[in-house]
Amino acid sequence: MVEFSFTEQQEMFRKILHEWCQKNLTLEKVREMDTKGMMPPGIVKEMANLGLHIMTAPQEHGGTGADWVTACIAAQELGYHDISIAIPVFFLVQSSWGFAVDRHCTERVRKEYVNKAMRGEGFVGIATTEPGGGSDVAAFKSTGKKEGNEWIINGEKIYISGTEEAVKMDGGFFITVRTAPAPPRAAHKGMTGFFLPINMPGVEITKRFDDVGRMGISTGGFAMKNVRLPEDYMVGEEGKGFYITMEGFDGARLLIGATCIGAAQRALELGMDYIKERKAFGQPIGKFEGIHFELADDWAQLEALKSLVYRTAWMMDEKYKHRRFSPLEVAQYISACKLKCPHFALHAIEHAMLWMGAYGYTKECPLEMGWRGVMSYCIGAEGATNIQRVVIARELLGKEYMAHK
Repeated sequence: MVEFSFTEQQEMFRKILHEWCQKNLTLEKVREMDTKGMMPPGIVKEMANLGLHIMTAPQEHGGTGADWVTACIAAQELGYHDISIAIPVFFLVQSSWGFAVDRHCTERVRKEYVNKAMRGEGFVGIATTEPGGGSDVAAFKSTGKKEGNEWIINGEKIYISGTEEAVKMDGGFFITVRTAPAPPRAAHKGMTGFFLPINMPGVEITKRFDDVGRMGISTGGFAMKNVRLPEDYMVGEEGKGFYITMEGFDGARLLIGATCIGAAQRALELGMDYIKERKAFGQPIGKFEGIHFELADDWAQLEALKSLVYRTAWMMDEKYKHRRFSPLEVAQYISACKLKCPHFALHAIEHAMLWMGAYGYTKECPLEMGWRGVMSYCIGAEGATNIQRVVIARELLGKEYMAHK
């Protein structure tokens, strides 16, 4: 018999986090964060006290050893309370990419950077996208060349979350660079992963973007000009960076799904509160079937996607604990989460804004923060929508049916 319940420990964690969020991530505080363009002072340290930073890392490495179901609970709660999505971005970037780095990095990187991030004193992010390529790995132009016991890194990364936070907290990013020519029709080979401290000599912040949403966390770009990285800053094996990148994307896409479930749930609740009170033609507008049907459809879709997300999180745990599922099997379901959850959340928020009429189009209404924040995941953060379709179709039909092969 299938068991659809959380453990007692997971329910207790949800309750503790929910209460913390109610105090620290009120809609008023989220609006202030969105307006000022920065996270509230002390919030990162408080999140560390709750064990939220890189919570998926094992206890022997300094993490809480949380499973992926628990990490999704955290992402859902943070997405529900910070509908602007800024705090959830800070959380999920580290719980996914920090997890991948921790699994494959040297002890030096773990002690100098990963453990600091766990304590809320550092930051571990992801920087793969380049001016000429995001989903297209073959277009990456950053290079790494071995020279003695160092690697010389050159190139540029762009549209990177947390650049300013990384500078302030003396953190860094997982990067991939080409260290060997790619064989024909195998662009993913010859890529190597490194941990790049943002304050290393030769790293220069080149761009600060004024994003549409998620204003509490920065987005920028940086150039790498003859950056000399010690060889023990390499993450994983030489030439295997692509596979670590996919591991990080898996975690990030799953947590994005959970975040969007939380944001959609909050939007529907705010919408329901409004339609019960707002009157037209002598009665609450919640009595009209035009709103009934949208609400019912959105609730049903929310419940279906919630089941998909937590089923996928369970699969992820089974993969790591018992090797019950292959990475490609899990990736198919993860892509389904990333394909469906952000777009559903966007539509749920839009529906609630429309129910609210003119009020929904003002900044008095918190939903516009959610619309702007969730849009980043629809556009392509952590993987474009059509890339998710490619992954799913590849697993359904086989690699021989991929259009670009």
